Amino acid sequence: MPSIAIITDSDASLPPSLAERYNIQQVPIYIHFGTETFKTNVEIDDARLFERVDQEKKLPTTSAPSPGEFKEAFRQALEKGAEAVICFCVSSEVSAVYNTAVMAREMLPDENITVVDSKALSMAQGFIVLEAARAAEEGVSVKEVLSRAMDIRERAHVFGALSTLRYLALSGRVGHIAAGMANLLEVKPILSLREGKLDLLEKVRTRKKAWSRTIQLIEDACEGRSIEQLSILHVNARTDAEEFHAQLCEKLTCPDDVPYAELTPGLSVHTGAGIVGAAFVVAK
Repeated sequence: MPSIAIITDSDASLPPSLAERYNIQQVPIYIHFGTETFKTNVEIDDARLFERVDQEKKLPTTSAPSPGEFKEAFRQALEKGAEAVICFCVSSEVSAVYNTAVMAREMLPDENITVVDSKALSMAQGFIVLEAARAAEEGVSVKEVLSRAMDIRERAHVFGALSTLRYLALSGRVGHIAAGMANLLEVKPILSLREGKLDLLEKVRTRKKAWSRTIQLIEDACEGRSIEQLSILHVNARTDAEEFHAQLCEKLTCPDDVPYAELTPGLSVHTGAGIVGAAFVVAK
């Protein structure tokens, strides 16, 4: 393990293989179905989440890990030889994760622990974490790790096209009648990350047009620059994700190594099944 341990939460959507490769611990977000509680990526994933949602016709709630759980993650990293810990949390605009991690840091006042609000989510957060882990492997200082991670944060973006408004209706964010009409008209909302929040940008008719518009928004965000890092995101829609990836690469030059990432339940509970999109880092 490098002398600087990198920790994050499961809203980073990091594929397990990448997290393992860089010794990154993802503290799980909790999913609550009534009195039953499940840990993301440990006891529940997107497939199991929406199997149950479709059975019960009701969305679960989510909650951040407790300060004690973050404290334990910090303690374990230090016991394994880390001289410092940096924890990158999902945007504080969408979750209490950052606040609970700060509370955990305060429980270990004598240790070198830094907690960072990534102001990002999904693989936009994941790319920040990965850059920090790569820097830590190189043996640079905490200051340099943070500098490199924040550089990625400034250049990271997320766009996604929802498959349906059904799940937003279940959450109460749109009315059931409005969602039903939208689905009849094949309205596909497009989401993005703005100031740390998932925002509804546009509502586009048909999947074909929604994907085309999402790709145009990605191209606009690049402002003529290339894509340095790219991840294709989806929720229970791997085949659609592959098709979207192919269409994206017809318009833009994509990196060779493009991981596919599931949003994971802490985020997918808000978007619903069927969403496809991309998280990417624009080149300097």
